Amino acid sequence: MTDALKRLSEEGVAIWLDDLSRKRITSGNLAELIDQQHVVGVTTNPTIFQKAISGGDGYEQQLSDLAARKVTVDEAIRMITTADVRDAADILRPVYDATDGQDGRVSIEVDPRLAHNTRATVAEAKQLAWLVDRPNTLIKIPATRAGLPAIAETIGNGISVNVTLIFSLERYRAVMDAFVTGLEKARQKGLDLSLIHSVASFFVSRVDTEIDKRLDGLGTDEAKALRGKAAVANARLAYQAYEEVFSSDRWQALENAGANKQRPLWASTGVKDPAYQDTMYVTDLVAPNTVNTMPEATLEATEDHGEITGNTVAGTYEQARADLDALEKLGISYDDVVQVLEDEGVEKFEASWNDLLKSTEAELKRLAPSEG
Repeated sequence: MTDALKRLSEEGVAIWLDDLSRKRITSGNLAELIDQQHVVGVTTNPTIFQKAISGGDGYEQQLSDLAARKVTVDEAIRMITTADVRDAADILRPVYDATDGQDGRVSIEVDPRLAHNTRATVAEAKQLAWLVDRPNTLIKIPATRAGLPAIAETIGNGISVNVTLIFSLERYRAVMDAFVTGLEKARQKGLDLSLIHSVASFFVSRVDTEIDKRLDGLGTDEAKALRGKAAVANARLAYQAYEEVFSSDRWQALENAGANKQRPLWASTGVKDPAYQDTMYVTDLVAPNTVNTMPEATLEATEDHGEITGNTVAGTYEQARADLDALEKLGISYDDVVQVLEDEGVEKFEASWNDLLKSTEAELKRLAPSEG
């Protein structure tokens, strides 16, 4: 084993686990990862919950109680998922206290079926914050067009937010603008800005998956030479945008009032193509004040053989821009790629949620007490 995770933390990268289940909580595994592997946060999404709850381990008693109460399937899912998030938040509370609220965070997503409904997303964010009732929760809101005003409104209500499903640089700038707008709203209401935190989840591996597929379709040597470069280039240019926005006069006024920067979070950092180094979306994206949320396999790979050599983002912007420009020259439209990825991302989470609804409904029926 190496000290790679320790070094990564020392470089200013917060290590979060992209997974949660009741078994992970009750077995002591989550506490162990915090204690031994520098994990300082947890992210969840509909797919993670669908896998955990469908796996069934540890959920039977609560499902049985919910069946006895004859709750709706939607309510049952919210009771189950918020219970897991609340318990994980309690385990991470010492980290939250030690980092003044920056880390020790657990994320829970609004119902993905609301991704294109601003008003319902804001209402759901309030409800989730109330249900979990822990200061170290982040409410996940997707960065759809309807999500942007919902982000501003939710931050304006003093609720900390993890903005998810960001693929494009243009949309990321709009997300940062929504965050700053939300803080300005919060300041007008007299809220304590120092208590509001946010991360912006910029998705990585899916960009390579989609672009590599298009490069393989072209089949030229020039196309093959660009495989596996787009995702890291895209993320590095996102960090450049972050540096610009959070050094502006508009931001400075909020920082002077106690506001915290919205950190870039590298999401989807598990490598999908076995031809690539399994730690590339960790080692190639080391920069201060970032978060890398890793599936456990990526966490273990980084611990085992990750080479952390300091900041790997500084000084790369020109090459990153050149890599993306080269794709355009080959006829691969960046705008089309990121739109396809956003649409697919929303659809995948919605499909996972619908699968979760079906499997939970079946369990509630199975466990329902017989009448009489």
